[in-house]
Amino acid sequence: MLKHGTVNPLNVHGLRQLKWLPPHFEQVQFPSMVTDKQLSDWIFENLEGRFYIGDVDNPERSTLVAFELVGEASYFSLLLPQINSPSY
Repeated sequence: MLKHGTVNPLNVHGLRQLKWLPPHFEQVQFPSMVTDKQLSDWIFENLEGRFYIGDVDNPERSTLVAFELVGEASYFSLLLPQINSPSY
């Protein structure tokens, strides 16, 4: 985690944020009130595993964030009301 000062090899090699969604990733879909950059910054700072951020086109445009580690998806989902607020 970046906030604890430890180096994550996935960050060093640019392999942490994926540009495609692997089928085994745990998905969290929600209407986003923040930018993808704010979401990725929070994830880089607070989590360790690989992740994906993308948009879903449905009647209301929403954001899809997916995690390789199921525990990180649960942690993100629990803190989502705080992360996904305009004041963040």
